[in-house]
Amino acid sequence: MPLARGAWAQDTFVFIEVFGCEGGIQSYIKDVLTAYLALNTTVAADIFLLRDHRDDIPAEFSSRFKIHCFQSGHPMFDRVRMTLALGWHLLSRRPRHLFCGHINLAVMMRQLTRFLRVPYTVLTYGKEVWFSLKPAEGRALRSAEHIWTISRYSRAQACEANQLEAKRVEILPCVVNGQEFTPAIASLQLQRHYGLVDTRVLMTVARLWRGDPYKGVDVTIRALPAISAVYPNVMYLVIGRGDDQPRLAQLARDLGVAEQVVFAGFVPNEDLVEHYRLADVYVMPSQEGFGIVYLEAMACGIPVISGDSDGSADPLQDGLLGWRVPYRDPAAVAAVCIEALQGDDRRCDGPWLREQTLARFSKTALTQQLKALIANVPVAKHNNLDPSDDLEQPENSIQTN
Repeated sequence: MPLARGAWAQDTFVFIEVFGCEGGIQSYIKDVLTAYLALNTTVAADIFLLRDHRDDIPAEFSSRFKIHCFQSGHPMFDRVRMTLALGWHLLSRRPRHLFCGHINLAVMMRQLTRFLRVPYTVLTYGKEVWFSLKPAEGRALRSAEHIWTISRYSRAQACEANQLEAKRVEILPCVVNGQEFTPAIASLQLQRHYGLVDTRVLMTVARLWRGDPYKGVDVTIRALPAISAVYPNVMYLVIGRGDDQPRLAQLARDLGVAEQVVFAGFVPNEDLVEHYRLADVYVMPSQEGFGIVYLEAMACGIPVISGDSDGSADPLQDGLLGWRVPYRDPAAVAAVCIEALQGDDRRCDGPWLREQTLARFSKTALTQQLKALIANVPVAKHNNLDPSDDLEQPENSIQTN
């Protein structure tokens, strides 16, 4: 049974990197931390960041959390310093609960907490736990008081690969900012910039890494000849960068569709919504732990297509809100792209898509889900501590250790 929260018993979060780079995991963590702040906790939590620099931390977080940064350009040295600092923090401050932000930190969490009796939760996201872990990592994961993950699929994969009971893995899903991602008429300036005026636009937002080709950009390119037979003016806008782009561009040339594929490169987060509005259909037949991009597209009223064997079942609500297809099947992708471009299916109803998406995956919904999970986490006992020993945290409290 959860113990009452003491004013001195702060929570502590430990992450590899949150603010110094952009990505789905980083976006999700920021949403979780924002939801945590919305719970009106009266005492600032501590955040330990292995690879972030103090200059990376936005004011809305530095003013509400006590943040410890360890990035110095020497990775091994930084990890040792963080381990020592976290150990002293656990010994001297005895936090209420420790939230481990990546499986790669879990072994350290277990070693530091096992003697101090500070309970910990491990946050997981996707492929990092879909396969059998190293023995020490597996023990650290199984020793956690709680395990959180982002989707039913990620839970099932992690449990099967690492001998976990499904009831021990709780779901805290990704969400979308419904005030930021909204429907609107496409920007004519952007349409002209990318050569999309008077065309039908398929779009994907994904990293283009050679070692991580599961996003399905190549499959969609292979589907373009069949789609073009029905919609000759179809264009495929690919947003993202990476070392796999030359291979993908060559594939488009080999298939005779190079003029229909636009590689837009990197687009900053603040400009993404204007790019979503260019699309008639968002297509990413991939293998995702969840797929925040599907939520972003649907919040903008854009129909979506995903793979059929991954975590996208959750944002697409088992196909209620979008099409799910075999993720390596160009013929299947072509067929559903043509169907979605026709626009007759209810899944093409933009206002309905947005309404259904925000009903389950808004930031307000995340705050309520996080509140329920935190209410059930066990807390450390502090028999030798006095609440009056707690110190007020100053504003903009960032420490570079």
